[in-house]
Amino acid sequence: MTPTCRRNLWVLVGVEEHNSRLLRGSLAEGPLSAAGVVVYGRATARTCLAGVFSADDPAGSLVNPPVVRKDVGMAWSWAYLAVSLLGAALVVNAFRPPRIALLCVPSFFAGWYTGELPLWHIVWQAATTVGFGFAGAFASWPGWTGLVVAGISWAGLGVLAMIGHDARDVFVRAEEEVPLPPVEDVVLPRHGGETMWHFARLAYPLPVPVRSVQVIRNVDYAGDGTRAHRLDVVRRRDDPPVRAPVLVHIHGGAWAIGDKREQGLPLMYELARRGWVCASVNYRLSPRATWPDHVVDCKRAVAWVRAHIAEHGGDPSFIAVTGGSAGGHLSALVALSAGDRSFQPGFEDEDTSVDACVPLYGVYDMTAGRGRIEPANARYDKGLLRLLERQVFKRRFEDAPRIFEDASPLYRVRPDAPAFFVVHGVNDTLVPVSSARQFVEALRAVSKSPVLYAELPFTQHAFDILPSMRSAHVVAAIVRFLERVRHGTLRTGEPAGSTPVGAG
Repeated sequence: MTPTCRRNLWVLVGVEEHNSRLLRGSLAEGPLSAAGVVVYGRATARTCLAGVFSADDPAGSLVNPPVVRKDVGMAWSWAYLAVSLLGAALVVNAFRPPRIALLCVPSFFAGWYTGELPLWHIVWQAATTVGFGFAGAFASWPGWTGLVVAGISWAGLGVLAMIGHDARDVFVRAEEEVPLPPVEDVVLPRHGGETMWHFARLAYPLPVPVRSVQVIRNVDYAGDGTRAHRLDVVRRRDDPPVRAPVLVHIHGGAWAIGDKREQGLPLMYELARRGWVCASVNYRLSPRATWPDHVVDCKRAVAWVRAHIAEHGGDPSFIAVTGGSAGGHLSALVALSAGDRSFQPGFEDEDTSVDACVPLYGVYDMTAGRGRIEPANARYDKGLLRLLERQVFKRRFEDAPRIFEDASPLYRVRPDAPAFFVVHGVNDTLVPVSSARQFVEALRAVSKSPVLYAELPFTQHAFDILPSMRSAHVVAAIVRFLERVRHGTLRTGEPAGSTPVGAG
């Protein structure tokens, strides 16, 4: 075969099938007049590899398709190794997230999905492995190296799954540390598998309600038609509740984003199924809103619940409040600011007290450790104070430190605080776990009500949003806490565990 013919063949190899006719004609005019062209399948970029045979080359000269296939296989091998290393990096991040300010948010998102859905990560990585295998990724050493890396990653994901499963033990220890009165007339879930979030429902990683749960959308709790002043009522559809206990949920989102339809759903669906009435609240968000608009709206929603929740089957004599992140901050502040007229403009005389509070991964010190109280080893990201100054308070901390302190639950602990159940993740890169420890210690030192604290190992921010083994245990533990506090209140007329609870 002449060099010219070889050049022409490589130029034309890989064209569409109709161009293969030109290939045959070009070769027929050259020295390879006796050549025959074999075209395999449709002549696409990968399958239009021709074998050329001539009188000068009776044995035939295959135009190097083995080299092409080897090069392609090597590319797939390196690609699989890169994907395997990415999966391994996600697992490492879930165990040891970086605390560098620039990486806090990316580390949170990566660790959140990996830590809460480790079995799903195994599924997608295994599916990826099969696909790369069919593509020929294991024809060379990078592919096999990637498989070894993937196997180690799967082992790590299995450990993360076991840690999520063992969250039940963390809550049992928290309940043993601060025991609450037993409940005799209500069957309490001993673990997440006894809630609606059993294993079969966890196969789908989104919180889908059961048919027995009804959601009444967009109730105007302020009477001004503002979209931010809406709440959703979540209750049982069949056998509508009558004088049922009430949970108010406040969503998170750095006081700037988020919606009542997105967070706290596993807990609210479980409580509604058990006969509770839940209200999921929207409130004005920054940067359009300026502090204290956020907490004013939340307290107005509590006032509406106390006045109108009976219309939906709720009992205003027992109201609990919960939320995560910024919602954890707002729920704790609502619980600790009963009677504060500065947070209730226009409804100063309304009762906004609550009977229990469950803040999850909340912000308890809005000074970010720069106020009068020492931060107790809390390593706050500088971005938190910068966000608060620019977006939420719209003033510098140095110019008005008292406003930042008044907005901090840490600075508002009080003897008549309601029962608290604080839950935080050790691996939280957005809000340091040490801030939760400090808040719990300060609250336990003065409160006459029980203060439970659960610290979840290897757990990131936002652990309650997606249905997972860990969040199922979180739901079960909160149900047990709320029912025991409620029944203790019903029996005595005082909050359950009304004797002081020390830090020990």
